This record gives sequence, C-alpha cells and structure tokens, in this order.
Amino acid sequence: MDILDKIVVDKRKEVDLKKTVIPVSQLESTVLFGRETVSLASSLLKSETGIIAEHKRRSPSKSVINQKLSVQDVALGYENAGVCGMSILTDGKYFGGSLDDLLLARAIVTLPLLRKEFIIDEYQILEARAYGADVILLIAAILTQEEIRALSQFAKSLGLDVILEVHNETELQKSVMPSLDLLGVNNRNLKTFEVSLETSKSLSEKIPDDFVKVSESGISNIEAIKELKKYGYQGFLIGENFMKTDDPGKSATQFIDNLV
Repeated sequence: MDILDKIVVDKRKEVDLKKTVIPVSQLESTVLFGRETVSLASSLLKSETGIIAEHKRRSPSKSVINQKLSVQDVALGYENAGVCGMSILTDGKYFGGSLDDLLLARAIVTLPLLRKEFIIDEYQILEARAYGADVILLIAAILTQEEIRALSQFAKSLGLDVILEVHNETELQKSVMPSLDLLGVNNRNLKTFEVSLETSKSLSEKIPDDFVKVSESGISNIEAIKELKKYGYQGFLIGENFMKTDDPGKSATQFIDNLV
C-alpha cells in the first residue's frame, strides 16, 4: 500500500468512529452551519494574485514543517497579507491538523476557508459546514467518478464550493462535471513525492474553461506563478513555502508584494 491507501484506510475508521460520537443532527445545529459562505472561486476570479495560503504543521513527506505557531496568528497574518483564501489541513494522524484549526481560523478571519481533508463520506462535508469552511477538497485519486459526483453535489446543496484535485489526465477525464467549481492540479507525484510544474502545464489545456484552474504544490517563487498564469491558472496553493518560516503572514506579504 502506498501512503494514500494507508491514509484512506485510517480515514474510514476515523469517520466511522466519529459518526458514533457526534450525530449529524448535532453538526446541523451548530451556529456556523447556517452561515453564508464566501466563494473561493469568485475570490480567485477577481484577484490579481490568486494566492491560496495553507496552514500545515507537518506532512508524510516532510515530517515537521512548523508546530510552533497558533492557527489564529497564521490566519490573521495571511488575511492581512491579502491572500484570496486559506487552506487548512484537518487530518490529525498524518498532518497534525484538526477541525478545531478550522473553527479557530473562522473565528478570526472572513476570507474563504478550504477544509483540506481526505473526504470519502458526506459526513465530512457536514463537518466542514459546521466548522466554518467555505470550500471542500475532493481528491480524484481516492474516489470513483460516482463518488465525486455524489459528494460534490451534496457539497453544492450545502452552499460550499468544491475543488477537485487531480494528478494526471486519467483522473481529470473521469472528474470533469458541472458540480465542481475549481480544478486543482497537484504537481506532486503521490507515489514518489517528486514535484514538477510540468504536470500543471501539460494538463492545463485539457481543463475546460468553465472551471477555475488551480495549481498546487511546489510553487515557491514568483517566476513559477507568472509562468503558470500563461497556462490559464488563476489560483496557486502555497503551503510549505510560507509555513516553514517563523512568520508565515510576513512571508506571504513579501511574496504578494513582489508579485503585484
């Protein structure tokens, strides 16, 4: 089993357990469940920079990235920097995140928040809504076409934006459907963890213009963004580049200032 398979096996156990502890009715009765969401897709279309900044403590490939900072400080720093949206990893076992990170960020910022998670069940989408997310991520590599359709339609029924992440043309072909708002191309090979921007470039012309195109992973300099914009990308997910510094908000500010 590769790392993605292991994560999904663990995630199924986690979701099954959570369902026995917190019923759906409890999620639906939270204060945030009925809040008006903010569209990340719309935010990116209006933006000059398209930066989606990530909160990420660690990862299977990099182990510890930054465990010291509070998610509130990072969120506020990102919002002040002028990012378009913030991605928050909520997986605990492999990334050191939690749903509380989403909740704490939501309490302090108004920008669109993406719950970055390995979503395999509608229950996790209800959680995302209850904890203040505006956008959910679906990963084509771990879902069938029918699962992508069902989960994305369910998310749309709750007023959430949906970003679908693909790694290659096969995943892209099975995934394009009207219930998606954004298509994200992950430049990281999930089997080898190697990163190449060529992945985004080669898939760009195969993504219909109905979707906001987002490039993810391995974006660490202004030149990469300028290059990817030529291929029609409007969103750029940056995580480790900011999080590996002592002040992610400050490094995001400097990055954006250099970009515009």
